[in-house]
Amino acid sequence: MGTVTAFMEGRVIGAGDVGAVTRLLEEGYGARDHSAIQAFDDESGRAVDLDFWDAGKSAPEVARGRGRPKLGVTSREVTLLPRQWEWLAAQPGGASAIIRRLVDEAQRSGAGAERERRDAAYRFMQATCGDRLGYEEALRALYRGEGERFDTLTADWPEDIRAYIARLLGNGPAAAR
Repeated sequence: MGTVTAFMEGRVIGAGDVGAVTRLLEEGYGARDHSAIQAFDDESGRAVDLDFWDAGKSAPEVARGRGRPKLGVTSREVTLLPRQWEWLAAQPGGASAIIRRLVDEAQRSGAGAERERRDAAYRFMQATCGDRLGYEEALRALYRGEGERFDTLTADWPEDIRAYIARLLGNGPAAAR
């Protein structure tokens, strides 16, 4: 996980690496109830649980065993037409190498990036804005790409929330453009 941003009552109260934000909030809020604090992954917009008890501790080191390192490869099933399998079989490196290369190229080209940004904004809005005036219509405007309408509908929302939505969308102040 990269960085997170923590909110309380619609205001940003910390941002950065998970451990650093957790330590900052522990120091700033001490033993008080942390239930009002919400933290979100800055890339995905997903809610993140902060572990206030282990903020100063580092992760335990895992002893490495013998042999090849585990690469996290997961075998999955792919369904293709016979002509597609034939084409893949004729390519240098085999089907797996070709599929990996195609996926890497698609990721580099940014295919689907706009949808991922909107989904991240949606996840954040769902967790923090559901009771705000114009929430449902703002979501519709977000997914329709109606930037000006989105900005109008969210104009009365707290500035930190609006700025974070714009950040998740990869934009400046005009959030949904």
